[in-house]
Amino acid sequence: MLHPRVDSPAAAALDIPDDAHAQTCSRILAALDAIILGKGHEMRLAVACLLAQGHLLIEDLPGVGKTTLAHALARVLGLGFQRVQFTSDLLPADILGVSVYRSDRARFEFQPGPIFAQLVLADEINRATPKTQSALLEAMEEQQVTADGVSHPLPTPFYVVATRNPSEQAGTFALPESQLDRFLMQIHLGYPDAAQERALLTGVDRRTLLASQQPLIDAEMLLAMQRAVPDVHVSEALLDYLQALLAHSRESRDFVAGLSPRGGLALLRAAQAWALLHGHSGVHPDDLQAVLPAVVSHRLVPRGTLAGSDIGAALLEAVPVP
Repeated sequence: MLHPRVDSPAAAALDIPDDAHAQTCSRILAALDAIILGKGHEMRLAVACLLAQGHLLIEDLPGVGKTTLAHALARVLGLGFQRVQFTSDLLPADILGVSVYRSDRARFEFQPGPIFAQLVLADEINRATPKTQSALLEAMEEQQVTADGVSHPLPTPFYVVATRNPSEQAGTFALPESQLDRFLMQIHLGYPDAAQERALLTGVDRRTLLASQQPLIDAEMLLAMQRAVPDVHVSEALLDYLQALLAHSRESRDFVAGLSPRGGLALLRAAQAWALLHGHSGVHPDDLQAVLPAVVSHRLVPRGTLAGSDIGAALLEAVPVP
């Protein structure tokens, strides 16, 4: 887990744009915007999530582009890709792999499952049983899979992009809190507006665009950008603002439980990644505010009058910037 670098107040005044990373991110976003139309903010959140070494959860109705987004991320970032369709009869071994007896060698050998890829799409994750969902926990947290007492490292970098259908749809199982907490962000795509939908209806098929899309970077370049994220400056004033948000989530009666320390770290590293994406050498309050809804929406359970409202917006409105 990444930890922020906190410098002196004098250093906080410096805000020298990192043009190289910002320009690379701009090209990545332009390619994604050409495939997923009209979802610029969501594309920025998805890229920031991966820069922060986090896993991404996309919740929405079928057919709005969730799976296409995962494919597009893998193509543009030059990552090895595997898709797993989650169903009610899927078993953990179908994801992780299984030990197979080799008679010619008189021993069991581990046969890796589809989890052994740099970007794994867990499609419709909430259609699998909780037992199968939990098979991802070790992989997402420790970047390894343990089978028969032996740990097998996963590729580097490693991300899970999971899609889930709304819980009111038939044949879905709720994701437990421990599983949800492993996702750095949750985003929603929603329907396109009329102009973007017309472009989608009359334009090139998305599968054709994906097939023709060339990688803009490779895994090594992505890792280099990830290593730059902790170097994005975090001022004492920004930490004061972050802690005020955490404290309100824990003290307010609007939430069943507040954000955990892990949630606080997730919020900070997401803000650092967002700042890097936009060429900032320091995290601004606007950077923190931009990522907060995606980081907290699946971690906070509202109650009372807040139920059914925008959790992130309500939290930001309740806590002023110091």
